[in-house]
Amino acid sequence: MATPAFETHAAQLESLKRDSRLRALAPRSGKDFASNDYLGLAGSTLLHDALREGMALGLPAGSGGSRLLRGNHAAHEALEADAAAHFGSQSALFFATGFAANAALFATLPQRGDLVVHDSLIHASAHDGMKLGRAETRAARHNDAQAFDDVITAWRAEGGSGQVWIAVESLYSMDGDCAPLADLAEVAARHDAALVIDEAHATGVFGPCGAGLAHGLAGQPNVITLHTCGKALGCEGALICAPKVVTDFLVNRARPFVFSTAPSPLIAHMVRRAIAIVAAHHDWRDELFARVAEARRLLAPRLGAQGGTSQILPVIIGDDARTMRIAASLQRQGFDIRGIRPPTVPPGTARLRISITRNVSMGDIGALSESLDRIMIPA
Repeated sequence: MATPAFETHAAQLESLKRDSRLRALAPRSGKDFASNDYLGLAGSTLLHDALREGMALGLPAGSGGSRLLRGNHAAHEALEADAAAHFGSQSALFFATGFAANAALFATLPQRGDLVVHDSLIHASAHDGMKLGRAETRAARHNDAQAFDDVITAWRAEGGSGQVWIAVESLYSMDGDCAPLADLAEVAARHDAALVIDEAHATGVFGPCGAGLAHGLAGQPNVITLHTCGKALGCEGALICAPKVVTDFLVNRARPFVFSTAPSPLIAHMVRRAIAIVAAHHDWRDELFARVAEARRLLAPRLGAQGGTSQILPVIIGDDARTMRIAASLQRQGFDIRGIRPPTVPPGTARLRISITRNVSMGDIGALSESLDRIMIPA
């Protein structure tokens, strides 16, 4: 029983339980259809070798302070230089997590009097950053470039005179669909807007040498890209790639950067090696997309309107409780698939988020399809 100090929290947890929305930690088990380790790099001997190499070089596990104190290390700077070259930007800045990077970016760069127009399905970390920032924010219809244009035009007509920021993801983690980046870039050019593209789920998977879906736009003076290191790169952290004036401003003004202990130099070394490994293994992307094509072929009747070619396949169930029952049944059969419920996704769209990685075989995908056919009887 909760003490009086936490009665409100206990009541909220009980409400979540009644609504089939209570979250709890669960150990990993079964075939990996849940992770973002798209290329199967996280547990590879190649990253183990990179770790041993870093240890042999004497790189410290901890940084000992923020980057602006004594926490800055040559390993951080080497990673940032390689990342800027790989992703095609003028500079890069390393953060401990993607959430911290997104929150820092949107809390710091847009100024009072500016407007941030964001995709309606953009990540929670961007929303949290915008709440901390000073700019006005408005949502635009998901993946609709004309909607972005309309929002900006209306804001200007109302007297808005500041800088406009367009915020999108290149590949959306719960729907598996890709943003119309070329069209959004045209909107940004028409309005002299900055274009911020979160490449979290595209980094390592799409683009030449895994440079992402926005590789053709990277390096333009109004473009900022964010690349997480804990998904296809198999490590942890995130890189903001941008013109140098942007990264310099973040070093001076971004509170999550200024007042946080720097990421581990040992991890920075591993991320640097991971970028090189992923760039060199074109065959991994070929193997991944062969699995994706097979999964989409077998699961097509279950995907409904969720078309596309990405490695993220959402199976929309709708009802929260039924979604979790189906996920639990699949887990008992040895498939690690997690149910996703509101508020992570809109109400009425609870789903199975099926993630295809190199950690599963064609046979595993076939077995999953057969299990889904048996389980997904009408509610």
